[in-house]
Amino acid sequence: MSSKALAEFIGTFILVFFGVGSAVLMGAHIGFHGIAMAFGLSIVAAAYGLGAISGAQLNPAVSLGFLTSGRMGMGDFIAYCIAQVLGAVAAAAVIYVIASGKADYAIAQNGLGQNGWGAGYNGGYSLTAALVFEFVATFLFVTVILGATQTDAPAGFAGLAIGLTLTGIHLVGIDVTGTSVNPARSIGPAVFVGGQALSQLWLFILAPLAGGAVAGALHGAGITRSPHVKPRG
Repeated sequence: MSSKALAEFIGTFILVFFGVGSAVLMGAHIGFHGIAMAFGLSIVAAAYGLGAISGAQLNPAVSLGFLTSGRMGMGDFIAYCIAQVLGAVAAAAVIYVIASGKADYAIAQNGLGQNGWGAGYNGGYSLTAALVFEFVATFLFVTVILGATQTDAPAGFAGLAIGLTLTGIHLVGIDVTGTSVNPARSIGPAVFVGGQALSQLWLFILAPLAGGAVAGALHGAGITRSPHVKPRG
């Protein structure tokens, strides 16, 4: 595994361990606001800790945005996506082991921070609501990331801007879908939960990827990019 792929593995592990871990282990104590903060802080930590190695994309939808914007090659895109999914699965496995140490925990009843929609899941929002939220939120997230990391963006603030954006997205969407905007984040818990989490996983792969692809295409075309900046790798 290359140093970039390893950084993506570790970074995505951090994201899922902090974010999903907060929901599973502390959700009853910190609520949606605390979970949103945990996801945002995880991005800040990974961005400043690992961003110099791989860019800390930590998300196949973000990597697809970089690909469609012309700022990433296909080889790196594939390597990043594999590393991100593996990192998410590894983190979900660790959270599962820790949660299982509590006497009254059962994955069938308590879950593992999986994403979803419909009756019995958080606010009970519809498929259409979930699809629209995940597409729009991912589009906005990737647009911010591409803008914050372009060459004339204020130096040193990208990690903070991206982390705060992810926090805001969670504050809007946790009750709708649990907030994915990241196929890897959704795949990790779903692998262990199975059932409905797996059957609904397609939305949390396709909608974020579509949102990321559109954001990248617009950035690459110069529509959401500073006119003074050319695409960079």
